[in-house]
Amino acid sequence: MSVIIRLLVNAIAVLIASYLLPGVSVDSVGTAIVVAIVLAVLNAVVKPILLFLTLPITILTLGLFSLVINTVIILIASNVVTGFSVTSFWIAFLFSIVLAIVSGILSALAD
Repeated sequence: MSVIIRLLVNAIAVLIASYLLPGVSVDSVGTAIVVAIVLAVLNAVVKPILLFLTLPITILTLGLFSLVINTVIILIASNVVTGFSVTSFWIAFLFSIVLAIVSGILSALAD
């Protein structure tokens, strides 16, 4: 799947997840595209560093700590992107789970 299609699928997933969760707000479709781009950059740059730094905790929790890392990435994105807000850590945690599920379903449909 090309990069542009993947970003659009993730932007649609951000919109759907924000519709499903009451503590997440996205102002527009353009904001959702920016959120998808910022999340892609953060996942490519920051996430490997955080995974390396928290490797012992991740191993002890059998990989479940990676959900916390995804939550932190989403909270960073909500601080960077204007028009995208997440009210709390737990809402961001649920948002990361819903986003992964919706993005996986949409990616499977796009292929």
